[in-house]
Amino acid sequence: MRIISPIAAAVAAFAALAGVSNSRAADIITPVAYPDVAPADQATPTEWSFKATPYFWMAGLSGDVAVFGAPPVTVDVSFSDALGGLNFSFMGAAEARYGPYSLTTDLFAIKTTLSAKPRPNRLLSKVDLSSTTVEATVLAGYALVDSERVTLDLVAGPRVWHVRDKLRFIGGRLNGLSVTDEATWIDAMGGVKAKVDLTPNLYLTGIGLAGAGMSNFGWDATAAVGYEISDRFSALAGYRAMGVDYKSGSFEFDTTFQGPILGLEIRF
Repeated sequence: MRIISPIAAAVAAFAALAGVSNSRAADIITPVAYPDVAPADQATPTEWSFKATPYFWMAGLSGDVAVFGAPPVTVDVSFSDALGGLNFSFMGAAEARYGPYSLTTDLFAIKTTLSAKPRPNRLLSKVDLSSTTVEATVLAGYALVDSERVTLDLVAGPRVWHVRDKLRFIGGRLNGLSVTDEATWIDAMGGVKAKVDLTPNLYLTGIGLAGAGMSNFGWDATAAVGYEISDRFSALAGYRAMGVDYKSGSFEFDTTFQGPILGLEIRF
């Protein structure tokens, strides 16, 4: 019987183990296709996000209104006065976002009856103003800053106004006269929109716009504090002021809306 030395046996065992290990290593290294798993270096596609914000704007109205060549009247009413003559209102905003790109919309529609003061003259002593105002804005945006806590978007787009005013004169030489006029115009608006997270639930948000076109000048500014109630809902409270100076022929609408604002942000 041939006797194998311990050294020779150890060398033979090591060679056998090395062969097995190399074979298994080759199996492990060999690429295997997994169609349902993306490569590690492939970026995850950016997803769309959407949010809608119905809001209630407690806005007063001030400025000058003139229609169809009638004497101009000055409007200066608080929110409580405007609410007393409110016939209809709708207010809402929405945003769609994909990566750094966004599309923001705002719609403000109100119909109200107010008491206005005529400019000093002998033709009349009092004026009732029935006004329907619709403002619709669409803004395309790009994020200049997009970090965990701060988002700053540059935005621009058209704003459409439609105003229909009816003046009924009381007292003086024009007593009983009723005049109606309306106008529609478009302005190009631009500005910034921002959001800053203060805590995981509390944040600041705002937007500032300015522009012109068919009007002489228009502007809009909102600042609000938001609180995330849940992953889908946030409560908002702030202040908004918006103005426009439009004159065309005998029609004049040089007014400012301003007051506190409350809203509910809904995320999808």
